[in-house]
Amino acid sequence: MEDKKLICKDCGNEFIFTAGEQEFYKEKGFENEPKRCKECRSKAKDRRNHNKR
Repeated sequence: MEDKKLICKDCGNEFIFTAGEQEFYKEKGFENEPKRCKECRSKAKDRRNHNKR
């Protein structure tokens, strides 16, 4: 497995989906690649957590 370049659906920046991350996704049974870069994933997670309060 090798690193893949993906485009973030939120900010449009290119980010690397590393071989290690791909292995982790595979182990967890995730079938889809991430759609957001790490920064946008973190922001989305914060928004979801904030809305639960």
